[in-house]
Amino acid sequence: MSDRLFYVLLPRFNMFSLTNLMEPARIANYLSVEDVYHKKYLSFDGPDITASNGMAVKCEMAPEQIRRNDLIFIVGSWGAEHYANRKLFSWLRLQARNGVRICAVEMGAYVLARAGLLARRNATTHWSYLAGFQEQFPDVDVQEQLFTEDGPILCCSGATAGLDLMLYIIGGRHGQALAGEISDQIIHHPVRQAKDAQRKTLGRGIAKLPSDVQAAIEVIECNISEPVAVPEIAKTIGLSQRQLERQFKKSVGCSIVQFGLLMRLQHARVLLISTDLGVRESATASGFNSLSHFAYAFKKCFGRRPSDYRQAWPENDTAPHWPGTLGRFLDTLQPQRRDGLQRYENLRHNRY
Repeated sequence: MSDRLFYVLLPRFNMFSLTNLMEPARIANYLSVEDVYHKKYLSFDGPDITASNGMAVKCEMAPEQIRRNDLIFIVGSWGAEHYANRKLFSWLRLQARNGVRICAVEMGAYVLARAGLLARRNATTHWSYLAGFQEQFPDVDVQEQLFTEDGPILCCSGATAGLDLMLYIIGGRHGQALAGEISDQIIHHPVRQAKDAQRKTLGRGIAKLPSDVQAAIEVIECNISEPVAVPEIAKTIGLSQRQLERQFKKSVGCSIVQFGLLMRLQHARVLLISTDLGVRESATASGFNSLSHFAYAFKKCFGRRPSDYRQAWPENDTAPHWPGTLGRFLDTLQPQRRDGLQRYENLRHNRY
């Protein structure tokens, strides 16, 4: 008897994440004498669920009973941080009591947490929402990794991490030989492990960042609410401040201070979107002592005032925008550099 995969789709789910969960199972059937998996799309929000790319998927109502060998995926993206369908929560708790394996995908972690199924468990979600998730659910042991497994509860960070998760599941259920053939079919090498990092380059090209730069970034990200001074970061890593600053600027494209500012702004943005914290509270939790400085830097980076940012994500907007990448932030620094060069040229001209 084939295992059943139930994909519970939330409004504005990520089609890319869903595809990466489905395709390994489809190819497992293709490579086997008989189907080893059977899929169903479920919904608690009507028969047609629209993804963030505008495509709609026909869904069924959820059956009351699920077999222990089956697997439930909660597939959610934008908006899932505010999802509050109590019928789904109750249904998930029932399946968990019956020992069914349940996997939250990307923002689906918010749903499992609200259902009370992640308390005192390891969990993950997409890296861009980890800060807001931790703020809302302090009783969850949040990890920034590809996927987690804690008893019958799994969490997947989404996107291509779904491929690695499914190969792990298929390998455990049907053998590593089949998982290896599937990875060949989808040309997915190397297969990553659960604890592998979600991020590698922070948008600065495809080359891996030097280990010292990665270590500096880790110190910055672990101390968002109370920023660490550059000399202390250098001391922690074991480099001189000059060495670290030069290596960081070469690899990332901006100074350590500028990068730290961007990380704190990103952190504040997630808090504003995914929590009930006010602007001042979000600023303080993100290491800003001055509200005016925070508001100025926020608008410069994201193009909106902090107080306006929540309204920038209307519920009827299928695919909201997410400005504020590292590349765009570096672009905002270019006028400062040009102004500085111009001042230097003016001084040099006046001197000579």
